[in-house]
Amino acid sequence: MNQSTRSDLGLLALRLMIGAVFAFHGAGKLFGWFGGYGIEGTAGFFEGLGIPFPVLSVVFAGATEFFGGLLLMAGFGVRLVAAPLAFTMLVASFTAHAGAFNSQAGGMEFPLTLAVAAAALGLLGPGRFACAPRFSAKRRLAPAA
Repeated sequence: MNQSTRSDLGLLALRLMIGAVFAFHGAGKLFGWFGGYGIEGTAGFFEGLGIPFPVLSVVFAGATEFFGGLLLMAGFGVRLVAAPLAFTMLVASFTAHAGAFNSQAGGMEFPLTLAVAAAALGLLGPGRFACAPRFSAKRRLAPAA
C-alpha cells in the first residue's frame, strides 16, 4: 500500500468517526435521540448559559452538527462544512465548557478536539474515498487549436 492510499484511508477513518460524533450530538439536540434533550431541553440549557435566542441557537447548532456530520461521513462538501462545525465547537468550548480543560470536569477538551479535527479536515479535504470525487463537475478543456 502506497503513502497516498494510507493517507486517504486515514482521512476516511477520521471523517467517519468525527462525522458520527457530530451527527450523534446534533441528533440529540434536534430530535432528543440517544439520550439528548431535544430542542426545548437544550434551549433551556443554552438560556441558562446566557446564549441569545436559545431556540434558534439550538436549531443552528444542532443542524450544523447533524447534517454536517452526515456530510463529513459521506465525504461531500467537507471543506465547506468544516468551518461551521469548527466554529460551533469553539462556541461550545468557550460557553458550555469554559470552566475547565479536562473532559471529566466538563471542560473544553472534547469540543476543542472536535474543532481541531474539523479544521484539519477542512484543510486536507475528504481524500480519495469520498462521494465528492464521484460527483465532481470538473471538466477538462481540450487544448485550443
